[in-house]
Amino acid sequence: MFRHVHRICSSLHSAPYSTRHAPSALAARTASVPLAVRERREKQLGLTPGPGETDATPDGLSPSDLARYKRHKALGTLPKSEDGKVQSPKEWIQRRDARRSRIRGFRTIRRTVPTKEDPDVTKTVQEVDVVGQPVYLPNIIFRLVRNHTPEGQDYNPFEATFRVPPSVTKTDIRSYLFAVYGVKTTYIRTDLYYGRSKPRGLSNRKMRSTYKRAVVGLVHPFYYPHRMEDMPQEERDKREDFIEQQYFVKEAHKMFAQNRFRSAATSARGDESKQWKFDEGSVKGRGKILKEVARRRQLKEQMVADLVGQWQKTRMEGKTMNVEFPRNRKPKKEVEANA
Repeated sequence: MFRHVHRICSSLHSAPYSTRHAPSALAARTASVPLAVRERREKQLGLTPGPGETDATPDGLSPSDLARYKRHKALGTLPKSEDGKVQSPKEWIQRRDARRSRIRGFRTIRRTVPTKEDPDVTKTVQEVDVVGQPVYLPNIIFRLVRNHTPEGQDYNPFEATFRVPPSVTKTDIRSYLFAVYGVKTTYIRTDLYYGRSKPRGLSNRKMRSTYKRAVVGLVHPFYYPHRMEDMPQEERDKREDFIEQQYFVKEAHKMFAQNRFRSAATSARGDESKQWKFDEGSVKGRGKILKEVARRRQLKEQMVADLVGQWQKTRMEGKTMNVEFPRNRKPKKEVEANA
């Protein structure tokens, strides 16, 4: 599992991180905004971007970023640039993106140490210190799934959707993707999906475990592999052969069907299950089973009719009949035929 996720995630990045947003990336970010936020922006700002359009400014600021920039500017809390002037929206968003994409878990500290030439003379040096506790070989699974694409809309290549454990935070997701796969993200949106449970007696049987869905914004586009239904027939056959060679899907389905058939037959036979052996050529499938049941019923009725005719003939001749009980271990009984 880890090998395949690493192979897929390794293709998510192909160039160094940049704070420059392509128009298609801004449109993808606008399309991924939650419905409640889109409704609030439409009501307050009158913004109704269509498919493929963006509500960002020419500098790449979303309406929320622009409102945050104006608020800091009114409060006088905006940092100043090198020339002493207040940062422009473009400089502010670049600084914000650079801070968000920094390597987490480290901090730069300044220390005073003596020089090698003269121990009495000191100098100030910068050192990188690890914050918190490093985690080696984390036992969490990031499952890459296909993005949700409404019908009639194009696939969003600037997003990647993961299924992660509920305890993983956005900071953990950003740090994990960068530290393990080298993937840098622009934004992360998460939502929690609770597992469904089906009542069964006095207890509940859980059908699906709870998981968290993380929608991650990407700097460079990534196209998820085509679905089997969307592939041409030649590529689809190659894909099926590759999957069968790697994972033996058909063989696993066959073994599962045999085990299910064996367990059903064993439970139906009861005490005779120890003497019963599974036949590889057994009939499977609803239609074939019904056809086999009808054939065996006809044979049974014919056998009963022949046996009754034989008994009647024996009774007419006044001979003694021996009646056997095949499913009983009782001794044979001799029944005198009544003329």
